[in-house]
Amino acid sequence: MPGKNDTRTQILEAALERMAHYGYGKTTMAEIARDCGMSAGNIYRFFSSKIDIAEAISRRAIGDVHQKIVTLIEGPGGAAEKLRELFMSELHTTFTRIDKKEKILQIADVLNEERPDLIDEQLEAERAFIGQILEQGIEEGDFTPIAHVDTTAEALQNATMKFRFPQRFSTRNLPTLERELNNLLDLLLAGLAKNT
Repeated sequence: MPGKNDTRTQILEAALERMAHYGYGKTTMAEIARDCGMSAGNIYRFFSSKIDIAEAISRRAIGDVHQKIVTLIEGPGGAAEKLRELFMSELHTTFTRIDKKEKILQIADVLNEERPDLIDEQLEAERAFIGQILEQGIEEGDFTPIAHVDTTAEALQNATMKFRFPQRFSTRNLPTLERELNNLLDLLLAGLAKNT
């Protein structure tokens, strides 16, 4: 018999598959239950609503991304290279996920509307990661000293926002978006570089 975590995972995977195919609005708790081979009542033992499932799906995806960023920060390479990799990786991950299943954007839209604190929490965590890379670059002498690392991290995040959910802001293809992001990062990193 599967454990509680196994059942939660099964529900989240079934819900993600259904929402990615049919959209958030056209997915019901009963359909998710049927996909899991259980009763709708059983699903309510784990999640009180569909929006709670959507939040759990998002938190799981965010956790995966954050783990990759931690690995990047702790790994080899200079700060400029790590910043470029962070933003480029986010572009690839999001573009590919939405390109394959564009209805996933509906989950983000609903969460933005009904659980804005989740989005704020995600952006705040990302800013902290960017700040860690900036501090690493300052410490290693690659970046010029920065008076307010947190506001610089926020500025970098804002400047690259178009590439977080690229299909929402543009109809451009991935190679074009990569070129645009690289050009922007060249400019931003040149501004951060320590003059020797």
